[in-house]
Amino acid sequence: MPPLPAPATEAIVVLSFLLLQAAPQGNPLIQFLPLILIFGIFYFLLFMPMQRQKKAQQKMLTELQNGVTVVTSGGIIGTITGIDGDTLTLRIKPDNVRLQIARSAVSTVLNEEKK
Repeated sequence: MPPLPAPATEAIVVLSFLLLQAAPQGNPLIQFLPLILIFGIFYFLLFMPMQRQKKAQQKMLTELQNGVTVVTSGGIIGTITGIDGDTLTLRIKPDNVRLQIARSAVSTVLNEEKK
């Protein structure tokens, strides 16, 4: 291929320089909109349900009473026989063994016999 004449090469260089010039930037908010949307989706799909679940767990722990059957985080099923601050006393069947556990160790309430 023969070399291009000097004016044609110069025109290509000038044209490529003009094309590489920064185009006028749009609104910076538009550039960050996808990132903002991703954070919004994460908040509504992950963080809000976790906060709701945590509030429901706290409510359940504060409403514990004597006579309620619960399951601990270790899988022990027992009936609450005493509450002393953050300590619960559980009666475990069939031998009526009594255990003291932390209130935060209760994972679920099986039934509510007393209200």
